[in-house]
Parts: sequence; C-alpha cells; structure tokens
Amino acid sequence: MYLHEKIFFLSIRLTLVFAIVCIGLYSVIVLAAGKITSGKGYGQTIVVNGHKYYSNIGQKFTQDKYFWSRPSAVDYNAAGSAGSNKGPTNPEYLALVKARIDRFLVHNPGVRVSQIPSDLVTASGSGLDPNISVPAAKIQVLRIATVRNIPVSQIETLIQSSTEKPFLGIFGTEKINVLQLNLALDNLK
Repeated sequence: MYLHEKIFFLSIRLTLVFAIVCIGLYSVIVLAAGKITSGKGYGQTIVVNGHKYYSNIGQKFTQDKYFWSRPSAVDYNAAGSAGSNKGPTNPEYLALVKARIDRFLVHNPGVRVSQIPSDLVTASGSGLDPNISVPAAKIQVLRIATVRNIPVSQIETLIQSSTEKPFLGIFGTEKINVLQLNLALDNLK
C-alpha cells in the first residue's frame, strides 16, 4: 500500500470520528444541558393574567410607565436572532443610535446625553437581551415615578430587589431582567 493510500484512508477514518463526535456527541451534550435547565430547553416562561412571557428573551417596552428594554436589531423576534453587524463608524448605525438617544432624551427630560448608559441605545449581539444594567434602570426612575405617581424611593427599592448579582460573584456584571422588573412594577400598590 502506498503512502498516499494510507493517508487517504486515515483521513476518511478521522472524518468519520470527528463527524460522530462533533455532530452526534456534541448534540447530545447540548440537548442534555438544555433538559436540566429550569425551562427544560424550551425557555423560561412566566404566566401573568393568562398571558405567557419568555423571561429569558427580550420584550419590547415603549410606554413611559415601564422600564425600557435594550434595543433589538431584530425587533424582539426570537425567530430571527441577530445583531446589526454594522461597525461603530457606520453612518447608518450612527444615525440609528442618534435617533435612539434623541427619543430617550424626549421621554426623559433633564437627562444629559453623557448620562445615558450604552445598553439603552445599542442593540445586543443577539438582539434579544432580556436584561439591562443597573444604571440603565436607575436613569429611567424619574420618568416612571412621574407617570405612575409613585415615590422615587419605592422604585429604587424595586430596582435593588430585582438586581441579579454576577454569576459566582465574579463572572459578568449586575443586571436586571426588564420583564420581571416591569411585572413587579405593575404589582406595586
């Protein structure tokens, strides 16, 4: 048997081994990992007044009485998860961010552009981020308190109790699930 024939059959065997590992074994591991999560691989759901929400997928909130979510490049459509793929110097992208900033300033008088957290004007990589940062929530407090006629301190307490700490205290940053925060906001008396 010639050397090139040995290499050919070796490459065929390696291809089959890696196909089994990468396609079969990897798929089984991902499926098993999904099945041990709280949503059993189907997402984390919340049912409120007969309406089912996915708490781990971004929701669109635009009314002034609610905390606004992070913008979505796919308009919160989970079937088409994607980022905008536009770079930070792309004129079209910059115009979109500027429009988001202008809209935010109109609905939040007294806020300066430099105070707006970036996660309120830039979309996430998936376009479906269900969370905002603590500063993104805090900058919206005055608007919500005014519209709902609720003391600012009550909303700040709600933010504090809704804040999720980093995983194991070191991985990631503090974050707040917007859907859960808004549902808790609706339950305030």
